[in-house]
Amino acid sequence: MSTQPVFDRGPGDGDLYEQIAVALERDGYIVLPHALDLAAVDGLFLDLKSVDEEEFKRAGIGRQSDFQVNPFVRSDRVRWLDGETPSARVFLDWMEALKLALNRRLFLGLFDYECHYASYPVGAFYKKHVDAFKGRSNRVLSTVFYLNPVWQPGDGGELVIYDPNTDQVLEKVLPEYGKLVIFLSEEFPHEVLAAQRERYSIAGWFRVNASSAALADPAA
Repeated sequence: MSTQPVFDRGPGDGDLYEQIAVALERDGYIVLPHALDLAAVDGLFLDLKSVDEEEFKRAGIGRQSDFQVNPFVRSDRVRWLDGETPSARVFLDWMEALKLALNRRLFLGLFDYECHYASYPVGAFYKKHVDAFKGRSNRVLSTVFYLNPVWQPGDGGELVIYDPNTDQVLEKVLPEYGKLVIFLSEEFPHEVLAAQRERYSIAGWFRVNASSAALADPAA
């Protein structure tokens, strides 16, 4: 019998995709406490914990020639995720299915999905920012999937989502195990408050193809 984890939520999958599409069209973001099956979440958590610490690199800001590590802006560490394990492959397959569903419903023209594990040591943070690079608008939807068992309010590390027009706080999201957040990348300023214990997530982005004959769209 196969022990490969699955993200198959049965007949309700279409309903879940519809719920996400409606929320994105209406509000521009959605917070889903239990979007994916617990067995698959456990598989991703075990994958994460098996990664050698040396594989995590200090996160930076900007891309290519503009890339820089700035500890005053962010102090997390990242490790890019691909389909090297069954759990990672199924997670990416689920995101692929979501991409196709959102393209059908919202005509977003999403082309691919990239993501990485993010580790926030005690005291780590990410100052207020938007997920768009200067002169580049290829990231359309941002996703954050949390892998923090038994997270408590006093543990910090909340994702704060701001109203793009008034700068008021729309949501303060506790990074609880299995929670998924999706929002429009260019619209919503957000930050990660300082964590009081090690904090884990998978941060990802659905992108459109911004390639041209003169400029290739980088994968990361």
